[in-house]
Amino acid sequence: MALLPIVKYPDDILESPTAKVTEITDEILQLLSDMYDTMIENDGIGIAAPQVNQSLRIALVELDEETGLFEMINPEIIEKEGSSIDVEGCLSFPDVYGTVERAEYIVVRFTDRFGDEYEVEADGYLARAFQHELEHLDGQLFTDKIIDHIDPEALDAYMEEHEE
Repeated sequence: MALLPIVKYPDDILESPTAKVTEITDEILQLLSDMYDTMIENDGIGIAAPQVNQSLRIALVELDEETGLFEMINPEIIEKEGSSIDVEGCLSFPDVYGTVERAEYIVVRFTDRFGDEYEVEADGYLARAFQHELEHLDGQLFTDKIIDHIDPEALDAYMEEHEE
């Protein structure tokens, strides 16, 4: 298990568009594994390659065991519908939380570690996690979209108050 250092804002790589992966090499496979270990160790539900100092179109999302792990190479959102506002945080912004408006439903197309292409429909928090991570690949940050900042000490209370 190799843990990678998490890049913190204001590192320039976080605001720079990433390069498309042209070939799935042993290095890419190792990066996917290392990114997963790093995400889990840091209590994340998603991580994008720029967050571990790699300017590549790679992102991982795993909300829980039920949804499973999505290892996405060259992901793109091909459909968006609706709108919802919910709380987000980011491994690259410790103790920064806020509400962000995102599409409620999306379809994301990506290639997995085996070179197979998928189209996945997602709604709710899974759609939100996909959108957050894919924006990292375009050099966009959730902090630019925050509607209301939430104090880290008030986060648990906010979450309880806004449970569906």
